[in-house]
Amino acid sequence: MRKYRVGGHVMAVVLEAPWRFMEYTPAVAGRIAAAAAGEALPVIPTRAGDEVPARTFVQSREELPGNRTRFDLDFSQYEPFRTGDDAEPLFTLHVRGGEPDWLAAGKADGSIQRIMNVDARPPVYYIYSRGGDTLYEFETEPGVIAGTLLVSEDLKTGEYYPKPGFGPYTTMFQVSTSLMMLYTYATASASTLLMHASVIRYGGLANLFLGVSGTGKSTHSRLWLGHIEGCDLVNDDNPVLRVEAGKLYVYGSPWSGKTPCYRNLRVPVRAIVRLDQAPRNEIKRITGLQAYASVIAAASSIRWMRAIMDRITATVEQATQLAACWHLDCLPDQEAAAVCFHATTVPMPD
Repeated sequence: MRKYRVGGHVMAVVLEAPWRFMEYTPAVAGRIAAAAAGEALPVIPTRAGDEVPARTFVQSREELPGNRTRFDLDFSQYEPFRTGDDAEPLFTLHVRGGEPDWLAAGKADGSIQRIMNVDARPPVYYIYSRGGDTLYEFETEPGVIAGTLLVSEDLKTGEYYPKPGFGPYTTMFQVSTSLMMLYTYATASASTLLMHASVIRYGGLANLFLGVSGTGKSTHSRLWLGHIEGCDLVNDDNPVLRVEAGKLYVYGSPWSGKTPCYRNLRVPVRAIVRLDQAPRNEIKRITGLQAYASVIAAASSIRWMRAIMDRITATVEQATQLAACWHLDCLPDQEAAAVCFHATTVPMPD
């Protein structure tokens, strides 16, 4: 078992044989230590169309350990968040050695019933109920199921069952997906959101950039990094947003999309900015329902479970009241960063 503290919440991972945690070479261990200390990492946001770098801290085959086997799972992006304390985890994910006998039998006898499909870019999820538990099948390409996640009714336990024949890369990708889903479930009651956003820190405060995929969140963060002195990248895809004692904070996480930025950071939030592509650069303050709609669209959700969604929506409402929310129509140019910077960093009157 290993424990990781993400967004202030502890989660645990247990690997069943033959799976095991990868060991790390000195180069990889150095990157992990820097990220654990919250240091700025030598990475830039990966834009749509860019060559995608290695998504973990293992950046080449030469950095793999000599004793590696096909059952070693690369958790290096999680290691900056590793904790050795005795805290009780909010949830535990067990990575099993293979498929359970009850899976095919349950589909055949009707004890496992399909709820819905989530049709998005791969992986596609097929969602089933098994008594009070929820079951997810991960389809990596049409007709190809890579594995199955079982989530307990109390949301405290997940079990991931890989399909036979899939190696460590595909298994680790689905394990990460499983951890993100479990995290969304388990932290909803703790005023916590897993967001789809790119995050820049300036002057000790954070700006979150939201928008649908391809809008230019990573591009906008690159513009800040390239043209506004004193900025650094907190996370480029899935930061954690949390309300604590009446204040809003954003955390780095082990999930950062195509950009390997896994920094163990906690930063107060200055602004939440919704981006839209436009033929001009123009920013305006938004409040109320408009602000809520902007933020809820970027929050990971479990929309098929009303109790979870009620908690998520309540946290979104709090977040929009605790941070200034903006809408930025923009071009992918330096002026867009300047317009956003000057609007969001100037102190607002009480």
